Amino acid sequence: MPEGDTIFRTATTLRRWMDRREITSARTTVLGLGVDRLVGLTVAEVTPKAKHLLIRFSNGLTLHSHMRMTGSWHLYRAGERWRKPAYMAKVVLESGDRVAVCFNAPVVEMLTPSEERAHVSLNGLGPDVLADLDIPEVRRRASLQPGDTLIGELLLDQRVVSGIGNIYRCESLFVDRINPWKPLAEVSGTALEHVVLTAARLMKANVGASGDRGRNLEAGGPNSSSVYGRTRRPCRRCGTPIKCARLGVQAREVYWCPNCQRS
Repeated sequence: MPEGDTIFRTATTLRRWMDRREITSARTTVLGLGVDRLVGLTVAEVTPKAKHLLIRFSNGLTLHSHMRMTGSWHLYRAGERWRKPAYMAKVVLESGDRVAVCFNAPVVEMLTPSEERAHVSLNGLGPDVLADLDIPEVRRRASLQPGDTLIGELLLDQRVVSGIGNIYRCESLFVDRINPWKPLAEVSGTALEHVVLTAARLMKANVGASGDRGRNLEAGGPNSSSVYGRTRRPCRRCGTPIKCARLGVQAREVYWCPNCQRS
C-alpha cells in the first residue's frame, strides 16, 4: 500500500502537472462517477491527506482517490504510450497535451463540499505525520485504545495517526528499538511520541528522494531499509537474522530484529 510519503510526492507531481489548468477531456470506467462534469473546469488544488489524494476543481467538486494496495497515478504527454493497459484506467483527465491516469484505485469518488466534510474515512483520520503533527492528539487517541493493542498494530491505525504504512511502521520501530509485539500498556507516552516522530522524520526524508520511476507515480519505499523486506538477512546493527511474521487484524507482515528489539 502506498504510504503517506508516496501520496505526498504524487500530489506534488500532479500539482506541477495539472494545477490551474483546464480539463479538456475526462473519462472513467467507474459507474456514476460523472467525470464529464469536470470538462471546462480548472484544477484548483491537489492535496494529500495521509493516504488519500484529493483533486479539487473550480466549481467546488473534489475527486477523491485512495490507492490501497493496487492503485497509482501516472502522467503522460498526449499520444505517449501508457505503462499499464488501458482497461486498468479508472479515471483519465486530459488538459491539452497533458494526461493524468488513475490506474486500479479501489476508491475513486466525486465529492461535493458537504460530502467531503461529512466523509467518514477522511474526517476520522488522526493527525497526519507529514502535516502539522499534533503529538498530544496522537497520545490522546492512543489512550482510547485497549491496553493490549500491540504497538506494531497501533502505528497502522489511521484513526490514531495517519500516513504511516507498513514500511515505516517496521523501520521506525527498529530505529527506536521497540518490539512490534509490545502491548500499548507497556509503552510509555514518551516512547510512543518518539516512535511517531521517528516515522515522521524518516518519511519526510524520503519525500524528496527519487522514487517516482520517471513519471510513473507508483509507490517507492525507503532507499535502503533496515528491516523491511529483509527476512533472514543479517541485521545492519548486530548481525542477527531479521524475523518476519503477520501481526494484527489486517495480518500485515512485520519485520524486526529479535536482538535489537527485545523490548
